[in-house]
Order: sequence, then C-alpha cells, then structure tokens
Amino acid sequence: MKKLSTVFNVSAILLIILVAFGIIAPHLLEEVTANIQAFISSAFGWYYLIIVTIFLLVCFYLFITPVGRIKLGKQEDKPDFSRATWIAMLFSAGMGIGLVFYGSAEPISHFAISSPTGEEGTKQGIKDALRFTFFHWGFHAWAIYGIVALILAYYIFRKNEPVTISSTLRPIFGSKVNGKIGKVIDIIGVLSTVFGVATTLGFGAAQINGGLSYLFDIPSNFLVQLIIIVIVTVLFIFSALSGLGKGIKILSNTNMGLAFLLLAIMFIVGPSLLILNLFTDTIGNYLQDLLRMSFRLSPLDEENRTWINTWTIFYWAWWIAWSPFVGIFIARVSKGRTIREFILCVLLLPSIIGFFWFATFGGSAIALESEGVAKISELPLEQSLFGVFANYPLGTLLSILAIILVMTFFITSADSGTYVLAMMSTNGSPNPSNQMKVLWGILLTAIALVLLYSGGLMALQNAMIIAALPFSVIIILMTISLLKSLNKEMKEINRHFHPKRK
Repeated sequence: MKKLSTVFNVSAILLIILVAFGIIAPHLLEEVTANIQAFISSAFGWYYLIIVTIFLLVCFYLFITPVGRIKLGKQEDKPDFSRATWIAMLFSAGMGIGLVFYGSAEPISHFAISSPTGEEGTKQGIKDALRFTFFHWGFHAWAIYGIVALILAYYIFRKNEPVTISSTLRPIFGSKVNGKIGKVIDIIGVLSTVFGVATTLGFGAAQINGGLSYLFDIPSNFLVQLIIIVIVTVLFIFSALSGLGKGIKILSNTNMGLAFLLLAIMFIVGPSLLILNLFTDTIGNYLQDLLRMSFRLSPLDEENRTWINTWTIFYWAWWIAWSPFVGIFIARVSKGRTIREFILCVLLLPSIIGFFWFATFGGSAIALESEGVAKISELPLEQSLFGVFANYPLGTLLSILAIILVMTFFITSADSGTYVLAMMSTNGSPNPSNQMKVLWGILLTAIALVLLYSGGLMALQNAMIIAALPFSVIIILMTISLLKSLNKEMKEINRHFHPKRK
C-alpha cells in the first residue's frame, strides 16, 4: 500500500471528525452549521455578489482581448473531443442533478410561494420567477466554473503543471506552492469539493425518494434515502473503478440522451407555445436586468434580503463549492481550445440549454398553478417535478425517466467526484489508484448521509455555503495569477513579432 499524501490525511481526518460529530450530536451539528451559515450569508452577501460578477467581467475581458487567441495547450495542439461531445460533457458535468431537482421547483417557488419582487401569483410574478431562475443558472454560474476550469487548463496544458489547485498559484507564491502553503490550498479545495458534491448527492437521494414516494407511496424519510445512497454508492464506485475513459464517458452520454429525451417529451406534451414565448421574453428581461440583478442585495428590506440569502447567495456558494470538481473535469476535456472559444462555449451554450430547460419545466408548472389545475407549490421541492408530470400526458413515463436520469446524474457526479478528489489528494496524479477512489467514495457517502441525518437538505446547504467561503478567496488568487501569467505571455509574444519594441 502506497503512503497516503498529507492532503488526503488531513482532509480525511477533518471529515471523519465531522462525521463522528454528526452521528453523536446531529442536532448540535445542524444548529452550529445553521448559525455559521446565517452569519456568512448576512455578513458576506455583498462579497459573494461582487466577486462572482467580477469573475464574469474577467471572462468577458479574456474573450474580447488578444489573449483570447492563446490556446489551452501548445499552439499546435488539437482538441481531444468534437465540439458537440465537448459541450455535452460541459453541460453534464456542470449542472447534473440540480437541473432536474430545481427544473420546476425553483420557478414555481418564485411564482407562488416567495417572489423576489413580492409579486406572487401575478403575470409579472411569472416573468420575475423565470428571470431570476435564469439569473441563478446563467452566465454568473458558468463564469465561476469557466474561470476555474480555464485557469486549470491553462496551467496544466500550457505550463505543464500538475492537476492541483495550488499549482495555479505559482506566479504568486513561487516554490512555496510545493510546501505547506500549497498543501493548505489543496486541502481547502478538497474540502470545498467534498461538500459541494455531497450536497448534490443529498439532493439526488431526496429527489429519487420523492419520486418513489409520489408514484408508489414509498415513505419519504432518512431510512429510504440511506438505502438509495448505499445502492448508488456501490454503483458509482464500480463505475469509478472502470476509469475515466469508460465509466464516466458512457454515463455522460447516457445522461445527455435521457435529459434531452425528457426535455423533448415535456415540451411536446406541455404548453409548447407558452414555453417558447416565456423562453424568448425571459431572455430579453434577463439581459436587460442583468446588471441590476448582479448587485441586488436589498439592505433596507429584510424580507427581500432573506430571499436573496436563501436563493442567490446559496447558489453562488454552491457553484463556488462545485468549481474545483467541475473545473478540473472541464479542464481535462478542453485541451487544444483557444481561450476565446472556451469562454464562448462554456458561458453561452450551456446557459441557453439551461434557459430552455427551465422555461419548459418551470413554464409547465406555472401554467398548472396559474390556471388552477394543480397546486404544485404545495408539494415538497423534491416532488414538484413529479407533480407536474402527473398533470400532463405520459406522466408516468416522464416520472420514471426522471428517476432514472437522477440516478445516472447521481452516479456521474459521484463517479467524477471520486476521480477528481483522488487526483487532488495525490499531487495531481492523472491515474489515481483504485484504493484512493474507493476511500473518497466512502467518505463522500458518509458526509452526505450525516448531513441528511442531522438536518436534511438544509444542513447540506449550510455546510456547502460554509465550505465555499475560503475557496472563493483561492479563486480570486487564481484569477490574479492567470492575469499575471497572460500579461507576461502577451509581452513575450509582442517582443517576438515586434523585436524593436521595448
């Protein structure tokens, strides 16, 4: 057995302590994480809004300036995947279970339960519900993923650095990234990834349980979710052991096929014309109000501020927590792309697909609610999608497809997560050992179960928001490091083509 790395040992010890704490005193764990989360959301809400918008502006800067011509790799490198396959992998890695879980749940919540503008149940409320849903899943979300993935791909393929977070900070810290500073940075990246992926696994288990409960009256409780997670854990560990080229690739293709099949059927059997009209109109509203939404904090309105903490701050923290995992995955499949092509495809195309997804499932849910056909808003979040299906043709088929899709997304997220965590905790090894993958698979499962046991989905959200804060600082440093390297590289390129210039 190989000696385990310091990054793995420290991360594992901290996580095992948390698991033990959650088993011994679940209510205390839930209380502590809730208090810390409330403090972070209140005290650092402004910080999250500003930095995430800055990441989007940096992406725009990289797209329009000459640095966009630089390749993520050597200038002669060609992409490893076709553009269509690459975009499918981006979308599958970046959203996954979240799209299925919140597809109808978020728009219907904004429309009927708590509107971001206080317009529940009105025609304006429909527009606001979809506009803010687009905002949460659009350019800002993908800017977080994009900037982390771009930085990693640049340093891995162009600078030949190992696949670690710390290696991207060499221009700032120099050789210190090989020492204690580098290990601390990688440990923070590992912990952020664990909580981000564990949150997603918890949502997946809750929605599978919700679907089974809605369809077959199976109880919706922790015991059922425990059984679901254990079964899926066995499946994703088996998939992880088959390697990146086999398991993840097959599952990614399966995910995309099932997701587009579900989307196509729902669009056809749902209110198709309304969906198209909402999709088109909301894109215009979204683009028109993007700047205002980006900095909306409502400092003088407690009710609106609570909504922002619950939704916007939660989402920004979730994307940040997921960014090491998604970033490394996207970076590994993006070799040979130019920075400009990378920014365009990562920010624009998955966002548009996501917009149509929410217009379809959210629009169908809102149509039922606003016309008085069904009270989707009265269902638990994890059951709202199945409540929508029940009121349209082929509802049972759609529900079964959705459960299968959540399971395949579940396995893909956990599969990719164990692979990325194994790489991060073995100094960027491109082929981490099966032993390391299994260890991370067990730890991920344990964290998801303990958080579900201690406080359900809310405990998952609390832990993830806490873990995202320190990693957000690292993303800022990574961005500064990238700009510093690109500035240096552009000067060298200019000197090469214009040797007389100083």
